[in-house]
Amino acid sequence: MASADVLVLGGGTVGAAIAYGLARRGAAVTVLDGADDDARAARANFGLVWSQSKGVGAPWYQRWTLDSLERWPGFAAELAELTGIDLHYRRNGGLTYCLGDAEFDARRTQMERLRIQGGLPEDHARMLDRAELQSLLGRVRLGDRVTGAGLCPIDGHVDPLRLLKALHAALLRNGGTVQAATPARTIRFKGGSFTVDTPRGRFEAPRLVIAAGNGASALAEQVGLHVPIQPQRGQILVTERLQPMLPMAASGLRQSEEGTVLIGATKEDAGMDRGTVLAHAAPMAARAIATIPALREARLVRNWAGLRILTPDGNPVYAESPQFPGAMLATCHSGVTLAAVHAFDLAEAWAPGRLPDRFAPFHHRRFNVPQAA
Repeated sequence: MASADVLVLGGGTVGAAIAYGLARRGAAVTVLDGADDDARAARANFGLVWSQSKGVGAPWYQRWTLDSLERWPGFAAELAELTGIDLHYRRNGGLTYCLGDAEFDARRTQMERLRIQGGLPEDHARMLDRAELQSLLGRVRLGDRVTGAGLCPIDGHVDPLRLLKALHAALLRNGGTVQAATPARTIRFKGGSFTVDTPRGRFEAPRLVIAAGNGASALAEQVGLHVPIQPQRGQILVTERLQPMLPMAASGLRQSEEGTVLIGATKEDAGMDRGTVLAHAAPMAARAIATIPALREARLVRNWAGLRILTPDGNPVYAESPQFPGAMLATCHSGVTLAAVHAFDLAEAWAPGRLPDRFAPFHHRRFNVPQAA
């Protein structure tokens, strides 16, 4: 039976970031990862490092997101130096395009709410009218329906596959291990230690992190944590490689370092089905063309779908088991955006073995609200 200081169940972006953070603080960490054909959100991610729309009505989540964005430049530099992997991280701003006056007004209201809620300076999140937006895009012509966009200068994007590869490599450099094709099946607790059974044997540690995405609920139940998590399918379209045309990422539209343009993403309730449905993906292509008409000439080369991990309010959950000390659940749908604080802040906070009180708003007890009569 292999032993470690900490077992991390799940080797996606969330689990890998926490594992790396713990390992860089000296813990012996073993990640138990699933099979290649598992429903992996990390491998279907759009790649935004994003604050727009995050934390509306939940200032603690907004602050957590902003903390991560502040950490991201140093986080990316650290991973690149340690592993030699360029994450293709760019922090050059982010846009949310608006088609029509109704979308523009709704976006303005939401961004103003976020700005006031977080006490942010006005230049952190502001609206661009059509003329300002066209000037920003330069030679790329906007579609006739575009009325403007929301702009957040500290937003950006990253290659999510390079990020995941770098996190695994950095974990190994810090003495951690990753056990591939070793999904956790059962968890037992005895004598202050957890034993996890997998198809490839048993693993033991006094501390446990459950970060298994859509598989986390079933594992969390075994340590007394009842957290509702549901999948949401998102499809993404990818074009052929094009000359640089989009100066910054946008919600649902970004150009990668290699030149491909990613168009996304749908929001579909399809259970655990990761199939692609043309009827759902086609409106994304139509919206992209309505925004940037030049994309009409681009050939689509890929269409894939992934499953988001959603809690009832869409916000993260970080919770420790009251029955089994040393077990923690971490789940969110913003694994890329929050990777920096997962590696730095969350890992540091949990290193002593107990989450501090400032994490209380993220506890899943917030879902246990009595229904009105």
